[in-house]
Amino acid sequence: MEERNDKTYVEDVDRSLYDFRYGYNEEDYYKVAAGLTPEIVLQISEEKNDPEWMKEFRLQSLKTFIETEMVNWGPPIDGLQMDNIVTYVKPKGKMSADWDEVPQDIKDTFERLGIPKAERESLAGVGAQYDSELVYHNVREEVAALGVVYTDLESAMHGEYADMIRSHFMKLVPPGDHKFAALHGAVWSGGSFVYVPPGVTVEIPLQSYFRLNAPGAGQFEHTLIIVDEGADLHFIEGCSAPKYNIANLHAGCVELFVGKNARLRYSTIENWSKNMYNLNTKRATVEEGGRMEWVSGSFGSHVSYLYPMTILKGDNSRMEYTGITFAGEDQNLDTGMKVVHTGKNTTSVVNAKSISKSGGISTFRSAVVVGKNATGAKSAVDCSSLMLDDISQSDTIPAMDVRTKDAQIGHEAKIGKISDEAVFYLMSRGISEEDARAMIVSGFADTVSKELPLEYAVEMNNLIRLEMKGSMG
Repeated sequence: MEERNDKTYVEDVDRSLYDFRYGYNEEDYYKVAAGLTPEIVLQISEEKNDPEWMKEFRLQSLKTFIETEMVNWGPPIDGLQMDNIVTYVKPKGKMSADWDEVPQDIKDTFERLGIPKAERESLAGVGAQYDSELVYHNVREEVAALGVVYTDLESAMHGEYADMIRSHFMKLVPPGDHKFAALHGAVWSGGSFVYVPPGVTVEIPLQSYFRLNAPGAGQFEHTLIIVDEGADLHFIEGCSAPKYNIANLHAGCVELFVGKNARLRYSTIENWSKNMYNLNTKRATVEEGGRMEWVSGSFGSHVSYLYPMTILKGDNSRMEYTGITFAGEDQNLDTGMKVVHTGKNTTSVVNAKSISKSGGISTFRSAVVVGKNATGAKSAVDCSSLMLDDISQSDTIPAMDVRTKDAQIGHEAKIGKISDEAVFYLMSRGISEEDARAMIVSGFADTVSKELPLEYAVEMNNLIRLEMKGSMG
Protein backbone atom coordinates (compact mmCIF):
# COMPACT_ATOMS: atom_id res chain seq x y z
CA MET A 1 0.00 0.00 0.00
CA GLU A 2 1.26 3.49 -0.84
CA GLU A 3 2.62 5.31 2.19
CA ARG A 4 0.51 8.24 3.33
CA ASN A 5 2.41 11.50 3.75
CA ASP A 6 -0.56 13.62 4.78
CA LYS A 7 -1.25 14.06 8.44
CA THR A 8 -4.34 12.68 10.07
CA TYR A 9 -6.89 14.98 11.69
CA VAL A 10 -5.61 13.81 15.07
CA GLU A 11 -2.14 15.07 14.33
CA ASP A 12 -3.37 18.32 12.80
CA VAL A 13 -5.18 19.50 15.92
CA ASP A 14 -3.11 20.34 18.97
CA ARG A 15 -4.85 19.88 22.31
CA SER A 16 -3.16 23.11 23.41
CA LEU A 17 -5.80 24.92 21.36
CA TYR A 18 -7.83 24.79 24.56
CA ASP A 19 -5.30 24.03 27.31
CA PHE A 20 -2.98 26.95 26.59
CA ARG A 21 -2.96 29.80 29.05
CA TYR A 22 -1.07 33.03 29.21
CA GLY A 23 0.75 33.78 32.42
CA TYR A 24 -1.82 34.63 35.06
CA ASN A 25 -0.44 37.82 36.62
CA GLU A 26 -2.49 38.94 39.62
CA GLU A 27 -1.53 42.58 38.98
CA ASP A 28 -3.47 42.52 35.70
CA TYR A 29 -6.72 41.48 37.36
CA TYR A 30 -9.26 42.79 39.83
CA LYS A 31 -10.92 40.09 41.91
CA VAL A 32 -12.92 39.63 45.07
CA ALA A 33 -11.89 37.36 47.94
CA ALA A 34 -12.64 33.64 47.75
CA GLY A 35 -15.85 32.45 49.34
CA LEU A 36 -19.35 33.88 49.58
CA THR A 37 -20.48 36.56 52.04
CA PRO A 38 -22.89 39.54 51.92
CA GLU A 39 -19.83 41.81 51.74
CA ILE A 40 -18.55 40.02 48.64
CA VAL A 41 -21.99 40.17 46.98
CA LEU A 42 -22.24 43.91 47.72
CA GLN A 43 -18.73 44.39 46.35
CA ILE A 44 -19.74 42.69 43.08
CA SER A 45 -22.94 44.75 42.95
CA GLU A 46 -21.01 47.98 43.37
CA GLU A 47 -18.47 46.93 40.74
CA LYS A 48 -21.34 46.20 38.32
CA ASN A 49 -23.08 49.52 39.03
CA ASP A 50 -26.31 47.66 39.74
CA PRO A 51 -29.63 49.45 39.95
CA GLU A 52 -31.10 49.22 43.45
CA TRP A 53 -33.52 46.40 42.55
CA MET A 54 -30.65 44.23 41.34
CA LYS A 55 -28.61 44.81 44.49
CA GLU A 56 -31.58 43.66 46.59
CA PHE A 57 -32.12 40.73 44.24
CA ARG A 58 -28.52 39.61 44.78
CA LEU A 59 -28.77 39.78 48.56
CA GLN A 60 -32.06 37.87 48.59
CA SER A 61 -30.51 35.23 46.29
CA LEU A 62 -27.59 34.85 48.70
CA LYS A 63 -30.06 34.26 51.54
CA THR A 64 -31.81 31.62 49.40
CA PHE A 65 -28.44 30.00 48.59
CA ILE A 66 -27.56 29.69 52.29
CA GLU A 67 -30.98 28.24 53.16
CA THR A 68 -31.20 25.78 50.23
CA GLU A 69 -30.01 22.17 50.47
CA MET A 70 -27.20 21.01 48.20
CA VAL A 71 -28.38 19.29 45.02
CA ASN A 72 -28.32 15.51 45.40
CA TRP A 73 -29.71 13.98 42.20
CA GLY A 74 -26.56 13.79 40.07
CA PRO A 75 -22.86 12.91 40.32
CA PRO A 76 -21.04 13.81 43.55
CA ILE A 77 -19.63 17.34 43.68
CA ASP A 78 -17.73 16.98 46.96
CA GLY A 79 -14.58 18.37 45.33
CA LEU A 80 -16.27 21.72 44.83
CA GLN A 81 -15.69 23.89 47.89
CA MET A 82 -17.37 27.28 47.60
CA ASP A 83 -15.05 28.71 50.26
CA ASN A 84 -12.22 28.29 47.74
CA ILE A 85 -14.02 29.73 44.69
CA VAL A 86 -13.41 33.33 43.61
CA THR A 87 -16.78 34.48 42.28
CA TYR A 88 -15.64 37.60 40.44
CA VAL A 89 -12.44 38.10 38.44
CA LYS A 90 -12.04 40.72 35.77
CA PRO A 91 -9.14 41.78 33.58
CA LYS A 92 -8.14 45.40 34.09
CA GLY A 93 -9.52 47.15 31.03
CA LYS A 94 -12.93 48.00 29.60
CA MET A 95 -15.20 46.28 27.13
CA SER A 96 -14.68 47.50 23.59
CA ALA A 97 -16.38 47.26 20.21
CA ASP A 98 -12.96 47.78 18.61
CA TRP A 99 -10.88 44.60 18.50
CA ASP A 100 -7.66 46.65 18.45
CA GLU A 101 -8.47 48.07 21.91
CA VAL A 102 -8.75 44.68 23.63
CA PRO A 103 -5.72 43.89 25.87
CA GLN A 104 -3.10 41.95 23.94
CA ASP A 105 -3.02 38.71 25.97
CA ILE A 106 -6.82 38.47 25.83
CA LYS A 107 -6.76 39.28 22.13
CA ASP A 108 -4.16 36.54 21.58
CA THR A 109 -6.35 34.05 23.47
CA PHE A 110 -9.40 34.69 21.31
CA GLU A 111 -7.33 34.84 18.11
CA ARG A 112 -6.05 31.33 18.89
CA LEU A 113 -9.63 30.19 19.46
CA GLY A 114 -10.64 31.64 16.11
CA ILE A 115 -13.24 34.11 17.37
CA PRO A 116 -12.37 37.26 15.35
CA LYS A 117 -11.92 35.16 12.19
CA ALA A 118 -15.32 33.54 12.71
CA GLU A 119 -16.85 36.97 13.22
CA ARG A 120 -15.37 38.33 10.02
CA GLU A 121 -16.46 35.34 7.99
CA SER A 122 -19.81 34.14 9.19
CA LEU A 123 -21.34 35.88 12.20
CA ALA A 124 -23.78 38.75 12.59
CA GLY A 125 -22.36 39.70 15.97
CA VAL A 126 -19.95 38.48 18.65
CA GLY A 127 -19.66 38.83 22.40
CA ALA A 128 -16.46 37.56 24.00
CA GLN A 129 -16.32 37.01 27.74
CA TYR A 130 -13.03 36.53 29.58
CA ASP A 131 -13.48 35.34 33.18
CA SER A 132 -16.26 37.48 34.73
CA GLU A 133 -16.46 40.28 32.15
CA LEU A 134 -17.31 40.79 28.52
CA VAL A 135 -14.17 42.22 26.94
CA TYR A 136 -15.50 42.63 23.40
CA HIS A 137 -18.92 43.09 21.89
CA ASN A 138 -19.80 43.98 18.34
CA VAL A 139 -22.79 43.60 16.04
CA ARG A 140 -22.96 44.22 12.31
CA GLU A 141 -24.49 47.54 11.27
CA GLU A 142 -27.00 45.92 8.93
CA VAL A 143 -28.27 43.71 11.80
CA ALA A 144 -28.52 46.63 14.23
CA ALA A 145 -30.42 48.55 11.52
CA LEU A 146 -33.17 45.92 11.73
CA GLY A 147 -33.70 46.89 15.36
CA VAL A 148 -31.90 43.82 16.71
CA VAL A 149 -30.35 44.50 20.11
CA TYR A 150 -27.24 42.50 21.05
CA THR A 151 -25.33 43.95 23.96
CA ASP A 152 -23.96 43.17 27.41
CA LEU A 153 -26.65 42.64 30.02
CA GLU A 154 -25.25 45.07 32.59
CA SER A 155 -25.30 48.17 30.40
CA ALA A 156 -28.71 47.17 28.99
CA MET A 157 -30.14 47.41 32.53
CA HIS A 158 -29.51 51.15 32.42
CA GLY A 159 -30.90 51.81 28.93
CA GLU A 160 -34.24 51.79 27.15
CA TYR A 161 -34.64 48.04 27.72
CA ALA A 162 -34.22 48.27 31.50
CA ASP A 163 -37.89 47.51 32.22
CA MET A 164 -37.88 44.57 29.80
CA ILE A 165 -34.86 43.08 31.53
CA ARG A 166 -36.33 43.58 34.99
CA SER A 167 -39.59 41.86 33.97
CA HIS A 168 -37.75 38.86 32.48
CA PHE A 169 -34.55 38.43 34.56
CA MET A 170 -34.58 35.09 36.45
CA LYS A 171 -38.31 34.70 35.92
CA LEU A 172 -37.83 31.42 34.04
CA VAL A 173 -35.08 30.26 36.42
CA PRO A 174 -35.95 31.72 39.83
CA PRO A 175 -33.25 31.62 42.53
CA GLY A 176 -35.37 29.15 44.53
CA ASP A 177 -35.16 26.60 41.71
CA HIS A 178 -32.01 24.96 43.13
CA LYS A 179 -28.93 25.93 45.11
CA PHE A 180 -26.79 26.91 42.13
CA ALA A 181 -29.57 29.02 40.63
CA ALA A 182 -29.54 30.96 43.91
CA LEU A 183 -25.75 31.22 43.73
CA HIS A 184 -26.05 32.56 40.20
CA GLY A 185 -28.61 35.16 41.29
CA ALA A 186 -26.21 36.40 43.96
CA VAL A 187 -22.95 36.66 42.01
CA TRP A 188 -23.82 36.69 38.28
CA SER A 189 -21.69 38.87 36.03
CA GLY A 190 -21.26 39.25 32.29
CA GLY A 191 -23.41 37.66 29.64
CA SER A 192 -25.54 39.00 26.83
CA PHE A 193 -28.94 40.54 26.18
CA VAL A 194 -30.57 39.88 22.82
CA TYR A 195 -33.86 41.27 21.57
CA VAL A 196 -35.20 40.52 18.08
CA PRO A 197 -38.19 42.69 17.13
CA PRO A 198 -41.41 41.25 15.67
CA GLY A 199 -41.09 39.78 12.19
CA VAL A 200 -37.32 40.23 11.94
CA THR A 201 -35.22 37.33 10.62
CA VAL A 202 -31.53 37.47 11.53
CA GLU A 203 -30.03 35.69 8.53
CA ILE A 204 -26.63 34.94 10.06
CA PRO A 205 -25.92 33.78 13.64
CA LEU A 206 -25.00 35.77 16.72
CA GLN A 207 -22.33 34.24 18.95
CA SER A 208 -21.10 34.49 22.51
CA TYR A 209 -17.83 32.86 23.54
CA PHE A 210 -16.91 32.30 27.19
CA ARG A 211 -13.32 31.77 28.27
CA LEU A 212 -12.49 31.09 31.92
CA ASN A 213 -8.78 31.72 32.38
CA ALA A 214 -8.23 32.33 36.12
CA PRO A 215 -7.45 29.35 38.40
CA GLY A 216 -9.90 28.61 41.20
CA ALA A 217 -12.50 30.98 39.77
CA GLY A 218 -16.17 30.78 38.95
CA GLN A 219 -17.94 32.10 35.88
CA PHE A 220 -21.58 33.12 36.23
CA GLU A 221 -22.65 34.80 32.99
CA HIS A 222 -26.35 35.42 32.33
CA THR A 223 -27.78 35.17 28.81
CA LEU A 224 -31.24 36.65 28.22
CA ILE A 225 -32.76 36.32 24.73
CA ILE A 226 -36.19 37.55 23.69
CA VAL A 227 -37.34 36.63 20.17
CA ASP A 228 -40.54 38.53 19.52
CA GLU A 229 -43.57 37.44 17.47
CA GLY A 230 -42.71 36.01 14.06
CA ALA A 231 -38.97 36.65 14.46
CA ASP A 232 -36.14 34.18 13.77
CA LEU A 233 -32.68 33.85 15.34
CA HIS A 234 -29.77 31.42 15.56
CA PHE A 235 -27.57 31.99 18.61
CA ILE A 236 -24.26 30.14 19.09
CA GLU A 237 -22.54 29.66 22.43
CA GLY A 238 -18.98 28.39 22.74
CA CYS A 239 -16.91 27.92 25.87
CA SER A 240 -13.51 26.60 26.93
CA ALA A 241 -10.93 26.86 29.70
CA PRO A 242 -7.31 25.80 30.33
CA LYS A 243 -6.70 23.01 32.77
CA TYR A 244 -5.59 23.75 36.33
CA ASN A 245 -5.05 21.40 39.27
CA ILE A 246 -7.75 23.10 41.37
CA ALA A 247 -11.51 23.19 40.87
CA ASN A 248 -13.15 25.82 38.70
CA LEU A 249 -16.90 26.40 38.59
CA HIS A 250 -19.24 27.40 35.79
CA ALA A 251 -22.79 28.19 36.94
CA GLY A 252 -24.22 30.33 34.19
CA CYS A 253 -27.88 30.83 33.39
CA VAL A 254 -29.66 31.03 30.04
CA GLU A 255 -33.24 32.32 29.75
CA LEU A 256 -34.93 32.19 26.35
CA PHE A 257 -38.31 33.69 25.47
CA VAL A 258 -39.71 32.57 22.11
CA GLY A 259 -42.71 34.59 20.95
CA LYS A 260 -45.77 33.64 18.92
CA ASN A 261 -44.78 31.98 15.62
CA ALA A 262 -41.12 32.81 16.34
CA ARG A 263 -38.13 30.48 16.05
CA LEU A 264 -34.93 30.28 18.08
CA ARG A 265 -32.06 27.88 17.54
CA TYR A 266 -29.55 27.76 20.41
CA SER A 267 -26.32 25.90 19.58
CA THR A 268 -23.60 25.10 22.10
CA ILE A 269 -20.18 23.45 21.84
CA GLU A 270 -18.78 23.21 25.35
CA ASN A 271 -15.17 22.16 25.89
CA TRP A 272 -14.40 23.06 29.48
CA SER A 273 -11.23 21.65 31.00
CA LYS A 274 -11.45 18.54 33.16
CA ASN A 275 -11.10 20.39 36.45
CA MET A 276 -14.36 22.24 35.79
CA TYR A 277 -17.67 21.73 37.57
CA ASN A 278 -20.25 22.71 34.95
CA LEU A 279 -23.54 23.39 36.76
CA ASN A 280 -25.34 25.44 34.14
CA THR A 281 -29.10 26.10 33.92
CA LYS A 282 -30.85 26.73 30.59
CA ARG A 283 -34.57 27.25 30.12
CA ALA A 284 -36.92 28.38 27.34
CA THR A 285 -40.60 29.20 27.11
CA VAL A 286 -42.40 29.04 23.77
CA GLU A 287 -45.61 30.83 22.80
CA GLU A 288 -48.30 29.75 20.31
CA GLY A 289 -46.86 28.37 17.07
CA GLY A 290 -43.29 29.03 18.23
CA ARG A 291 -40.33 26.72 17.73
CA MET A 292 -37.34 26.13 20.03
CA GLU A 293 -34.34 24.17 18.74
CA TRP A 294 -31.46 23.07 20.96
CA VAL A 295 -28.18 21.76 19.51
CA SER A 296 -25.73 20.74 22.23
CA GLY A 297 -22.22 19.27 22.28
CA SER A 298 -20.76 18.51 25.73
CA PHE A 299 -17.10 17.46 25.65
CA GLY A 300 -15.50 18.96 28.72
CA SER A 301 -15.64 19.38 32.50
CA HIS A 302 -14.98 17.01 35.38
CA VAL A 303 -18.64 16.93 36.39
CA SER A 304 -21.63 18.31 34.47
CA TYR A 305 -25.23 18.87 35.43
CA LEU A 306 -26.89 20.15 32.26
CA TYR A 307 -30.55 19.67 31.29
CA PRO A 308 -31.91 22.39 28.99
CA MET A 309 -35.63 22.77 29.73
CA THR A 310 -38.40 23.91 27.41
CA ILE A 311 -41.91 24.97 28.42
CA LEU A 312 -44.25 24.53 25.45
CA LYS A 313 -46.71 27.08 26.73
CA GLY A 314 -48.57 28.03 23.56
CA ASP A 315 -50.80 25.84 21.39
CA ASN A 316 -49.00 24.22 18.43
CA SER A 317 -45.57 25.10 19.83
CA ARG A 318 -42.65 22.76 19.16
CA MET A 319 -39.28 21.82 20.62
CA GLU A 320 -36.40 19.87 19.07
CA TYR A 321 -33.32 18.79 21.02
CA THR A 322 -30.21 17.30 19.38
CA GLY A 323 -27.30 16.54 21.68
CA ILE A 324 -23.99 14.69 21.98
CA THR A 325 -22.03 14.03 25.18
CA PHE A 326 -18.48 12.62 25.23
CA ALA A 327 -17.24 11.44 28.65
CA GLY A 328 -13.59 10.43 28.93
CA GLU A 329 -11.25 9.63 31.78
CA ASP A 330 -12.14 11.34 35.07
CA GLN A 331 -15.40 12.71 33.67
CA ASN A 332 -18.90 12.19 35.03
CA LEU A 333 -21.32 13.97 32.72
CA ASP A 334 -24.96 14.03 33.73
CA THR A 335 -26.82 15.60 30.83
CA GLY A 336 -30.18 15.48 29.13
CA MET A 337 -33.26 17.63 28.75
CA LYS A 338 -36.66 18.48 30.20
CA VAL A 339 -39.84 19.46 28.39
CA VAL A 340 -43.17 20.57 29.82
CA HIS A 341 -46.20 20.46 27.50
CA THR A 342 -48.94 22.84 28.63
CA GLY A 343 -50.38 24.09 25.31
CA LYS A 344 -52.56 22.00 23.02
CA ASN A 345 -51.10 20.07 20.04
CA THR A 346 -47.54 20.66 21.19
CA THR A 347 -44.62 18.55 19.94
CA SER A 348 -41.21 17.63 21.30
CA VAL A 349 -38.58 15.58 19.47
CA VAL A 350 -35.35 14.52 21.19
CA ASN A 351 -32.32 12.84 19.62
CA ALA A 352 -29.52 12.40 22.15
CA LYS A 353 -26.21 10.57 21.77
CA SER A 354 -23.62 9.80 24.41
CA ILE A 355 -20.14 8.32 24.16
CA SER A 356 -18.02 7.10 27.07
CA LYS A 357 -14.46 5.80 27.17
CA SER A 358 -11.49 5.32 29.50
CA GLY A 359 -13.72 4.96 32.54
CA GLY A 360 -15.88 7.98 31.76
CA ILE A 361 -19.47 8.02 32.99
CA SER A 362 -22.24 9.37 30.80
CA THR A 363 -25.81 9.65 32.09
CA PHE A 364 -28.76 10.79 30.00
CA ARG A 365 -31.53 12.12 32.21
CA SER A 366 -34.83 13.21 30.64
CA ALA A 367 -38.17 14.43 31.90
CA VAL A 368 -41.31 14.73 29.77
CA VAL A 369 -44.28 16.35 31.53
CA VAL A 370 -47.67 16.64 29.82
CA GLY A 371 -50.29 18.72 31.60
CA LYS A 372 -53.95 17.76 31.81
CA ASN A 373 -54.93 20.47 29.31
CA ALA A 374 -52.16 19.63 26.81
CA THR A 375 -54.41 17.54 24.59
CA GLY A 376 -52.91 16.36 21.31
CA ALA A 377 -49.37 16.47 22.73
CA LYS A 378 -46.70 14.39 21.00
CA SER A 379 -43.25 13.56 22.34
CA ALA A 380 -40.57 11.24 20.96
CA VAL A 381 -37.35 10.75 22.93
CA ASP A 382 -34.53 8.72 21.38
CA CYS A 383 -31.23 8.29 23.19
CA SER A 384 -28.33 6.13 22.07
CA SER A 385 -25.15 5.37 24.01
CA LEU A 386 -21.84 4.04 22.74
CA MET A 387 -19.23 2.64 25.15
CA LEU A 388 -15.74 2.28 23.75
CA ASP A 389 -14.33 -0.11 26.36
CA ASP A 390 -15.21 -2.35 29.30
CA ILE A 391 -14.48 0.16 32.08
CA SER A 392 -16.80 2.96 31.01
CA GLN A 393 -20.40 3.47 32.04
CA SER A 394 -23.56 4.70 30.38
CA ASP A 395 -27.00 5.10 31.95
CA THR A 396 -30.38 6.33 30.79
CA ILE A 397 -32.85 7.71 33.33
CA PRO A 398 -36.12 8.73 31.67
CA ALA A 399 -39.07 10.18 33.55
CA MET A 400 -42.55 10.72 32.11
CA ASP A 401 -45.51 12.38 33.77
CA VAL A 402 -48.54 12.38 31.47
CA ARG A 403 -51.80 13.83 32.80
CA THR A 404 -54.01 13.45 29.70
CA LYS A 405 -55.08 10.39 27.72
CA ASP A 406 -55.00 12.38 24.49
CA ALA A 407 -51.22 12.26 23.99
CA GLN A 408 -48.64 10.22 22.08
CA ILE A 409 -45.47 9.73 24.11
CA GLY A 410 -42.56 7.48 23.17
CA HIS A 411 -39.08 6.75 24.55
CA GLU A 412 -36.39 4.60 22.98
CA ALA A 413 -32.94 3.90 24.43
CA LYS A 414 -30.06 1.93 22.94
CA ILE A 415 -26.72 1.15 24.57
CA GLY A 416 -23.95 -0.64 22.70
CA LYS A 417 -20.25 -0.96 21.93
CA ILE A 418 -18.16 -0.49 18.80
CA SER A 419 -18.47 -3.52 16.57
CA ASP A 420 -15.19 -5.42 16.25
CA GLU A 421 -16.39 -6.57 12.82
CA ALA A 422 -16.78 -2.97 11.65
CA VAL A 423 -13.29 -2.07 12.92
CA PHE A 424 -11.84 -5.18 11.25
CA TYR A 425 -13.52 -4.30 7.94
CA LEU A 426 -12.17 -0.74 7.93
CA MET A 427 -8.69 -1.98 8.86
CA SER A 428 -8.86 -4.43 5.95
CA ARG A 429 -9.34 -1.40 3.70
CA GLY A 430 -6.04 0.09 4.90
CA ILE A 431 -7.32 2.28 7.74
CA SER A 432 -5.52 2.21 11.09
CA GLU A 433 -7.41 0.90 14.13
CA GLU A 434 -7.31 4.34 15.75
CA ASP A 435 -8.72 6.07 12.66
CA ALA A 436 -11.28 3.28 12.17
CA ARG A 437 -12.66 3.74 15.67
CA ALA A 438 -12.66 7.53 15.28
CA MET A 439 -14.58 7.17 12.01
CA ILE A 440 -17.21 4.99 13.70
CA VAL A 441 -17.60 7.42 16.58
CA SER A 442 -17.84 10.38 14.19
CA GLY A 443 -20.51 8.52 12.23
CA PHE A 444 -22.39 7.84 15.47
CA ALA A 445 -22.32 11.58 16.22
CA ASP A 446 -23.18 12.57 12.67
CA THR A 447 -26.77 13.57 13.40
CA VAL A 448 -25.48 16.25 15.76
CA SER A 449 -22.67 17.56 13.55
CA LYS A 450 -25.14 17.97 10.68
CA GLU A 451 -27.10 20.41 12.83
CA LEU A 452 -24.09 22.53 13.80
CA PRO A 453 -22.65 25.48 11.86
CA LEU A 454 -19.77 24.26 9.68
CA GLU A 455 -16.86 25.47 11.83
CA TYR A 456 -18.41 23.94 14.95
CA ALA A 457 -19.09 20.64 13.20
CA VAL A 458 -15.40 20.51 12.25
CA GLU A 459 -14.41 21.39 15.82
CA MET A 460 -16.64 18.64 17.22
CA ASN A 461 -15.22 16.00 14.90
CA ASN A 462 -11.68 17.13 15.72
CA LEU A 463 -12.46 16.87 19.43
CA ILE A 464 -13.72 13.32 18.91
CA ARG A 465 -10.54 12.40 17.07
CA LEU A 466 -8.39 13.97 19.76
CA GLU A 467 -10.24 12.00 22.43
CA MET A 468 -9.71 8.82 20.43
CA LYS A 469 -5.97 9.37 20.04
CA GLY A 470 -4.03 7.11 22.33
CA SER A 471 -7.14 5.41 23.70
CA MET A 472 -6.33 2.02 22.21
CA GLY A 473 -4.96 -0.85 24.23
